[in-house]
Amino acid sequence: MPSRPVSRDSGTPHIDKLDYTPGGRLLQPHHHDDSTSRSPSGQVSPSYAGSFFSLAAEGIADQQRQRVSKNLQRYGAFAWAIINCLGAGSITAYSLYAPLFQKRLHYTQLQVNGVSITAELAMYLPVPLWGMLCDRLGPGIPSILAGVFFGVGYILAAFVYRDGWPYWVMILAFVPIGCGTSCMYLSAVTTCAKNFGRGKYKGLALALPIACFGLSGSWESQIGSNLLYEKRADGGKGDVDVYRFFLFLGCLLLSTGVIGFFALRIVDEGELIDEAIDELEQSGLLEDSSFLQPQGPQVSRGQTGYGTVPTGDRRLSAEEIDDLQKKASEHKAWLEGQERKKTWLLNEETKMFLSDHTMWWLAAGFFLVTGPGEAFINNLGTIIGTLYPPPTSNSTSSSSGMTTAATHVSIVAITSTLARILTGTLTDLLAPTSSPHQHRRGPGSMANSTASLPPQHAEPSKRSFEVSRLTFLISFTFLMSLGQLLLATGLLQGHGDLFWLVSASIGAGYGAAFSLVPIVISVVWGVENFGTNWGVVATVPAAGATIWGLVYGGVYQGAADRQTQGMRLGLGSGLAVLGNGGGEGAQDVLCYGAMCYAPTFWAMAISVWLACGLWLWAWRGPGGWYRRGILV
Repeated sequence: MPSRPVSRDSGTPHIDKLDYTPGGRLLQPHHHDDSTSRSPSGQVSPSYAGSFFSLAAEGIADQQRQRVSKNLQRYGAFAWAIINCLGAGSITAYSLYAPLFQKRLHYTQLQVNGVSITAELAMYLPVPLWGMLCDRLGPGIPSILAGVFFGVGYILAAFVYRDGWPYWVMILAFVPIGCGTSCMYLSAVTTCAKNFGRGKYKGLALALPIACFGLSGSWESQIGSNLLYEKRADGGKGDVDVYRFFLFLGCLLLSTGVIGFFALRIVDEGELIDEAIDELEQSGLLEDSSFLQPQGPQVSRGQTGYGTVPTGDRRLSAEEIDDLQKKASEHKAWLEGQERKKTWLLNEETKMFLSDHTMWWLAAGFFLVTGPGEAFINNLGTIIGTLYPPPTSNSTSSSSGMTTAATHVSIVAITSTLARILTGTLTDLLAPTSSPHQHRRGPGSMANSTASLPPQHAEPSKRSFEVSRLTFLISFTFLMSLGQLLLATGLLQGHGDLFWLVSASIGAGYGAAFSLVPIVISVVWGVENFGTNWGVVATVPAAGATIWGLVYGGVYQGAADRQTQGMRLGLGSGLAVLGNGGGEGAQDVLCYGAMCYAPTFWAMAISVWLACGLWLWAWRGPGGWYRRGILV
């Protein structure tokens, strides 16, 4: 645009009236004399336009640097969360060295099971505590705490194994190992949930670390069996060197947890808290809360910064000192207010979560699904043994054609991992897009009011085809029940080569449940309190595994006892008594036939169907998520 003519009749420049916009800043006349364009400090003052564009460019560059820095922190935390999960599941390698506890330490089978049960209880029971630590202190502290747990536990177990210390010390060593497992896992998953829970790929961001947790025991077992092994007399590979393997795990996981203290960071957590509180203020749910009432002068975010005061060599006046002290006290009050605000929000979120009846239906269904899954995985070996006829004293047939428990442990691990990744990815692509604060819609909120408008006023869906996460969850759970039905009906008796159908279906359903339930929790109840919420629900597999393990053991032992009585009465011929060398003094009675497992798997299938019903009720029943406008 051409500049307007400037009158030069006089010695001073002329500013035309058209160069001034009412309400704007007065334009400064252009001085040709350099002496008049200098500030009192002697520096040349830039023009108004030049200063504006310079500040705008600096602001844009600063925003860009902040955006890049936040993305680096976010994706760096995600990468280390994957690494944390790849190491955290070391307890799943227990079967690698458990037989050596019997062989070298002379533990009984009951004592070996006691060590694993201790670790499992220590892993599941404190999960709500670790979740609260993640929410209130951030994931870094639980990560380093988990590293210390692992380091102490595995190093102590290494010396117990090498020096033959008492059994109770080994039990004591596996308590921190179990605690470290859930603590490191939860610190990683919470980091991913809060950093990506409001994004487009929240399902994949949660499914990947959960899948890596399931794979951790596999690669650690390979390290132990292929690198940290004992050499036989002929120079070949022997059993795993348990002492060195424990030291390896202790040092590895200790260092992983320490690095996680620095790497696991939640980006923009303050904005997450502020948005949640704003939603609660507008929801109508907390109108009487004392926290939302005016509490005197407040300090805004913009008033917390400090600028440099160019005082030179002079002393600050008393008025300036008072002003700086006032700003310091205001900044301290603002920080305390932010911490108080976060604590208040998390407490309110916990109350809302625990008082929501749909949460209890979700947790109950998770209990009814994971319990049978855990019991199946823990008893694979004995289930496979029942599918084949018992060996006889004059039998010379080889058992090379029999399927092995190791094969089906791998099948369960692979299908479980694939199901976790698949469900996480597909739900990101097909599940309905939901508001990040949909669970805070109160009766007086605007969102709740607009929900009653005719469909033409509603916002159109962004996807032409949508499938709810609950549809995926119920479908995979029903697939799990099909594998249980194969065993319950006895169709696989004598057909152990088809047992992979059971392992694959149960593994897929089990993995999908562990992937989709935390995703549903993050979608329905938000991510601000995710660690605590998921920690509460994640305790139920311990109870489920214990109950269904007892059910399976009771049915198995009852069938074995009946077979023993039938053998004594000459009514049965399918009994083998095996023990320490066989014959008299045998301690272990094995069971053969469908009667050993069929009643248990009928009950397991019914349990899984009941879980599907509970989840459907939480979704579509009265007061369910669908009726409340919550898209899952």
